Amino acid sequence: MSVITGTTKLLGVIGYPVEHSLSPVMHNAAIGVAHTKANLGLDYVYVPLPVKPEDLEVAIAGFAAIGVVGFSVTIPHKQAIMPLLTEISPIAQSVGAVNTVWRTSSGWSGTNTDVEGFVAPLREKNRDWSQTVAVILGNGGAARAVVAGCTQLGCAQVRVVGRNQEKLNQFLNSWVNSPLPIKLSVHNWEELPSLISQADLLVNTTPIGMYPHVDKSPVDEAVMAKMPMGAIAYDLIYTPNPTQFLRAAQAQGASAIDGLEMLVQQGAAALQIWLQQPVPVDIMRQSLRQHLGLST
Repeated sequence: MSVITGTTKLLGVIGYPVEHSLSPVMHNAAIGVAHTKANLGLDYVYVPLPVKPEDLEVAIAGFAAIGVVGFSVTIPHKQAIMPLLTEISPIAQSVGAVNTVWRTSSGWSGTNTDVEGFVAPLREKNRDWSQTVAVILGNGGAARAVVAGCTQLGCAQVRVVGRNQEKLNQFLNSWVNSPLPIKLSVHNWEELPSLISQADLLVNTTPIGMYPHVDKSPVDEAVMAKMPMGAIAYDLIYTPNPTQFLRAAQAQGASAIDGLEMLVQQGAAALQIWLQQPVPVDIMRQSLRQHLGLST
């Protein structure tokens, strides 16, 4: 058992609800309060912290009072927390959301490691991203981090697909003053067959296919059949693993990346910020796969 004492430093994740969060599993495995040789062996603990929206400001003040080192931010606080921070990274400002916060001498600072989490497994691919067309399914908050990630990679074109034209236009206009060199266009869902035929990278940011609706996919098989051989299919969903979307893409010869890797990589980036040292990504990945009953 891990030993928690009066000297143990506190990390956590805020959200409402937050009971479902997998972050404590991977962070505590890496931190290793039990001081095993396999992990960092530091005197920290990472806990879920349920914070109602109306309590956010007083909670943040309370965290400062008790010396919380840093915390992750999940729904519904990723945007609401921004006015409460003294410093926000350029990437978080571009995305319009913060998911990682840490304490400094001048107050709370925030960034968005979802972008780094999304990009990390793609950087391992041997690709000329300057020639890549990225097609993104969905235009919600997760899609914003994906757009920023594709722009960081240097994708030639980023095409966002949605079902509501007004929301698509709002999404497009929200990037007008972004410092990122975005090459972005928005498209109705009816255009998906022709878009997929040109996609080098196809990313699902929608919840379609998430447990318990494991037989659903945002793209039907007839449309997925238009996906080019050798393209990359990326699903931000991590349960089930793989999703029906990824199964169909793989059947067309695409390589697949699941949402578990993004979850691991964004968590590792956050933990490195808090601890100011390299972190064992493999241990974080293995702990989640074991927790979810996946083969390791």
